Amino acid sequence: MSWEIWINSYRQYLSIEKSLSTNSVDAYTRDIKKLGLYFSEENNKKSPKDVQHEDFMGFLSDLHQQNISARSQSRIISSIKSFYKFLLLEKEININPSELIESPKIGKKLPEFLTIHEIDNLIKSIDRSKKEGERNLAMLEVLYGCGLRVSELIELKVSEIYWKEGFIRIIGKGNKERLVPLGKIASKHLKIYIDEIRVHQNKIKDHFIDHVFINKNGTKLSRVMVFKIIKNLALQSGIKKNISPHTLRHSFATHLVEGGADLRAVQEMLGHQSITTTEIYTHLDRNYLKQTILDHHPMEKK
Repeated sequence: MSWEIWINSYRQYLSIEKSLSTNSVDAYTRDIKKLGLYFSEENNKKSPKDVQHEDFMGFLSDLHQQNISARSQSRIISSIKSFYKFLLLEKEININPSELIESPKIGKKLPEFLTIHEIDNLIKSIDRSKKEGERNLAMLEVLYGCGLRVSELIELKVSEIYWKEGFIRIIGKGNKERLVPLGKIASKHLKIYIDEIRVHQNKIKDHFIDHVFINKNGTKLSRVMVFKIIKNLALQSGIKKNISPHTLRHSFATHLVEGGADLRAVQEMLGHQSITTTEIYTHLDRNYLKQTILDHHPMEKK
């Protein structure tokens, strides 16, 4: 079979059997398409099941020559290993040729986050006199107050807000459901937007009637639009950091950990499968760590 046919089968496997999100499926298949293109070249032609371990070395060398970062190379290798596990599962191969591929060493990248002062400045830069102002304010308060991914934000439904209980229901990565606490400030601005702004919006299309965040065309906000809104607000508020919607999620987690929140609770709220992923948020500054030790270590209390 051709690369295209196997990539399509792999896409279905990821979507149906592994229940991955559309974004994750796209990322995995995009990486395998690169591999497929490499082995479709005249001097490199090989079908997926004919590729051997040594053949991958040429592909990885090609990535290196393209100045693709170690982190991106590592992700592509992860996709390759996943693809060949799928072929093994389908009994198309008997031995996994990708098993011994080593990923390049990458340092643990600490996520960019905003200080509480920068979050305040970001919020203050919103022009609430405009129609979209209250929507953007509610959007930022929910992103930062609940630690949502951008995909979770744009898919948030009115019917999934439990006002009385103070929770929102989120369907995260891998179709996993979690309940996230909705704080007083996020709840307040979300209610203002829904009850006073969104309710008066004309022509919300039927398919998006339950989506919380709506654009002027009556459909849900796109990921790109959320990125643009946050980038513009950062520019207006004088923030020099390269921020995105995910920066607010990182800030949410960082501030919780700095405030002494239990790491397991933060893991649950973020929807991380492994506690290892959440541990990256323990990048507390030295002064905070020093003060914590001075305040809590028994030897310091004598």
